[in-house]
Amino acid sequence: MPIRVRRDSVRSDAIGKSTGFTLIELMIVVAVIAVILTVALPVYTTYTIRAKVGEALAVADAAKTAVAATCVEDLLLTDLTNSKAGYSFTPSKWVQSVNISGDCTEPVVKVSTQNTGAPSDPDIVLSGEFATSNQRITWVCTSNAEDRLLPAECRSED
Repeated sequence: MPIRVRRDSVRSDAIGKSTGFTLIELMIVVAVIAVILTVALPVYTTYTIRAKVGEALAVADAAKTAVAATCVEDLLLTDLTNSKAGYSFTPSKWVQSVNISGDCTEPVVKVSTQNTGAPSDPDIVLSGEFATSNQRITWVCTSNAEDRLLPAECRSED
């Protein structure tokens, strides 16, 4: 006896239906991505600027070391310069210049940045004070940039 298949037993609701995403679902995904980018992009930009300024501080560490070594040898030295401190600098991608000035009792290291992405590239001034009691220089960092663009050691204490 032959087996007969009834036409109405095949699920007709599965035929012709698409299994993709609807337009509303795609629009929701795009909206969520837009909200995430709106929040994340400014945070990421600030982070990258802070990292570039951080490189400038790292470069300044070598200048601070040169000043400290020079001033321990001759505390009465005045009119400090890069050459008197035995320091030379070649500009890098994010650091334009490093200049040493002042005297050994109050040395100054000024770092100028470039291409940081900040509205105006920050200048960092490291002011030192020589303590004769322990033969050390205590450095204080100041800058013309907004605090949010600076590494923690250079932010104001407000």
